[in-house]
Amino acid sequence: MYELVQDDRQAFLYLNNLGSSTFDQFWILLSETWIWFPLYFIFLYLLFKNFGLRSLLFILVFVALGVTVSDQLAGIFKTGVARLRPCHDPSLMNVMRSVKCGGQFGFYSSHASNTFFIATFMSLLLWRTYKFLPYILFFWALTVSYSRIYLGVHFPLDVLMGAAMGFLLGGLFATISQNVLRKQRRAQPNAS
Repeated sequence: MYELVQDDRQAFLYLNNLGSSTFDQFWILLSETWIWFPLYFIFLYLLFKNFGLRSLLFILVFVALGVTVSDQLAGIFKTGVARLRPCHDPSLMNVMRSVKCGGQFGFYSSHASNTFFIATFMSLLLWRTYKFLPYILFFWALTVSYSRIYLGVHFPLDVLMGAAMGFLLGGLFATISQNVLRKQRRAQPNAS
């Protein structure tokens, strides 16, 4: 375990120090939630177009539940594991680029978890109609996740664990959502 943590620290220092102050604002912006609102509106449109209003409401409930679970689990892990963020680790402060800093603990990344949740959830719901969509969504999730290392707020293992949790939760909630939508479709002819 000690070797894994040391390798993680070395990988962090390598990736973090690839940065340059010229690009800091770009990566800060990518890490902000509000910048992605136009993308979320595109998601809403695609879901509405493919599933209709009634199904969209069910889907939004599952997205809200999934993101809440994803975010809260990350919070539980952060306080339970209590691993310092790189920007709070005294042994790294003089050898890393700290562009931004968050709370004291960072394992695991809720940014990575939430973006991978959304990427997985949307991919599973829409890949049959939009074959290219998963590539775009997972590139987006990877970029946002990397921004957390660039900014100095997460180690690579924080991001990998967050991505894995988001992927698993996205798959779980997408599967539940698809089952509910199937049952809803089967029930509709009987209602008329």
